[in-house]
Amino acid sequence: MFAVIPARLWRKGAYPIQIFVLCLTTLGSFTAIFLAAKFIGHKQIAQLDFFDYITGITIGSIAAEMATELEQPWKPLTAILIYAAVTFLLSVVTNKFPRTRRYLYGSPTILMDQGKLYRENLKKAKLDLEEFLVMCRQQGYFDLTSIQTAIFEFNGRLTILPVSTQRPVTPSDMELSPEQELLFTELIMDGRILESNLKHMGLDLTWLDKQLKQRGIHSAQDVFLAVCDKNQRLVIYKNDHNRRHTN
Repeated sequence: MFAVIPARLWRKGAYPIQIFVLCLTTLGSFTAIFLAAKFIGHKQIAQLDFFDYITGITIGSIAAEMATELEQPWKPLTAILIYAAVTFLLSVVTNKFPRTRRYLYGSPTILMDQGKLYRENLKKAKLDLEEFLVMCRQQGYFDLTSIQTAIFEFNGRLTILPVSTQRPVTPSDMELSPEQELLFTELIMDGRILESNLKHMGLDLTWLDKQLKQRGIHSAQDVFLAVCDKNQRLVIYKNDHNRRHTN
């Protein structure tokens, strides 16, 4: 598509400067939509609600128009900024006045509770029975009798509370106290030592070199990945992907 536009301009006798302006407006639209998305936040990407959906498809259309607008590119750019500002303003309003969220985004709807399906709530959520069953199966619930409560959230997702006899067993149910797992930090990635992470963990190159030699590894270049937790538990994956060392 991008190759067709310059060709048409050239056939119409457009000057090379127009092709240059086209490149600039395309880069400008990309930059504008990137900054708008950063301004709105990651929610726009990860979890769409009603207004995020409207903003997303609209900004995308405007950005495409801006990329080929040679005469007045500032118009679609202004529209992008306005849409981003409105979305941000709605976010501020709903955070400051939580009650407005119910009117702007809707509220959760109980579709099933204690073995009873609510037909009217299904209609309110604009779901038919087959769609509800599909959503249940997608979460691993093929038997409705294993569901205590099913709630249709305002973002279009289904939240399920299983009956107590069907939920997974937890260590507390078995009166166990397992050791808390800790987050791992990457120390070596693809043969490259991440000195900033090493320093953040309170370790140094001498410690790392000693740990590698204890495992028969002579160089960090032989390591595909090495991670370590706060208890200095080091896990090493060698480059051959076949062996792993853990202390």
